[in-house]
Amino acid sequence: MTPAIKQAEKAGVEFEVLSYQHDSRAPSYGLEAADKLGLAPETVFKTLLVAADEKSAPLAVALVPVACQLNLKLAAKALGQKKLVMANAAAAERSSGYLVGGISPLGQKKPLPTLIDASAEALARIHVSAGRRGLELSLAPAALASLCRGKFADIRD
Repeated sequence: MTPAIKQAEKAGVEFEVLSYQHDSRAPSYGLEAADKLGLAPETVFKTLLVAADEKSAPLAVALVPVACQLNLKLAAKALGQKKLVMANAAAAERSSGYLVGGISPLGQKKPLPTLIDASAEALARIHVSAGRRGLELSLAPAALASLCRGKFADIRD
């Protein structure tokens, strides 16, 4: 049981845990999850941490479909920042309490402002990391937004 699953259970939201055998040689954790679980890539969202600069701790979480790229300019605008960079892996792991490839937007050590790409709003369910490689949470986008106090914004290329 991961902190992400515990948070969802405690909140009483409807969710499902999906699991697959993770291949450490997979070039993309998110696309691997979509492929192995038979999910459309636009329903599987990767969790990215961003910072104001390379020396800052992660400032925020951004979720985008696994087949897309995060647009840092759009994310910065949505957060009221001038500029953002991707947080380095070590800072992301320290801040979230999870390993890269298994970072969940839920159950992080320290809650951060969270952006969810607006494409999620049109979906009945989205899939995000449950806090471990090979483990995904399936839930309604509104439930995810409520759990992580996230807001929807156009943040992908």
